[in-house]
Amino acid sequence: MLLNKKTVIITGASSGIGAAAALTFAQAGANLVLGARRADRLDALCSQIEDIGASAVSLAGDVREEEYAAALVELAGFRFGRLDAAFNNAGVMGTTGPVAYMDPDNWHDVIATNLTSAFFAAKHQIPALRVNGGGAILFTSSFVGHTNGGLPGMAAYAASKAGLIGLTQALANEHGRDNIRVNALLPGGTRTDMAGDDPDTHAFIAGLHALDRMATPEEIAQAALFLLSAASSFVTGSAMLADGGVSVRLG
Repeated sequence: MLLNKKTVIITGASSGIGAAAALTFAQAGANLVLGARRADRLDALCSQIEDIGASAVSLAGDVREEEYAAALVELAGFRFGRLDAAFNNAGVMGTTGPVAYMDPDNWHDVIATNLTSAFFAAKHQIPALRVNGGGAILFTSSFVGHTNGGLPGMAAYAASKAGLIGLTQALANEHGRDNIRVNALLPGGTRTDMAGDDPDTHAFIAGLHALDRMATPEEIAQAALFLLSAASSFVTGSAMLADGGVSVRLG
């Protein structure tokens, strides 16, 4: 029970890695505050979690809005009395293509969803963690923010995910003495809605990895569990690859 009685916020919880993390953390004993845009999916996930004997509450909203980040923290305090950890996982890929032809609205949306939202999250989560003597924050970055060889057309996504690594390092330095650990998780290609459902695309992505396959969301959730639990008590400021070896293939 690595997260026994710990209260954890998860954003992007309605599907993919976020939903898998919610179920994984629930099985590890956590009390969960789930955020995403799709209220119906959040409600269904809360029901699943309650069916396994854990506790979860949800709030639908837009991570691009600072008020939503504040509301999730307030909900954690109202429902469970404290905040111990956060998995800031929400993100979008946006429209891919060369920078010279990119719509500025696409750029701004990807940066707002993937990076500015992380700033809002940390701004409101850190004071709540400090009150309780510390905790852990985790951001979902990507191998694309670490090495982007062989994947042209992903400038906005790569910039946002690389920015998360820089934010992680800054926050880890600023708040280590508060006993707040901050890390980034860098998944490889994962079978989520973002990856689509085209078999040829999946085969291409799988072939980029040293393991010659894509990850399941549950595998990435296990890595997140490690980084948010006491099992990683001396890990902070890291950008941990859980990428099936794609970075060593492309780097």
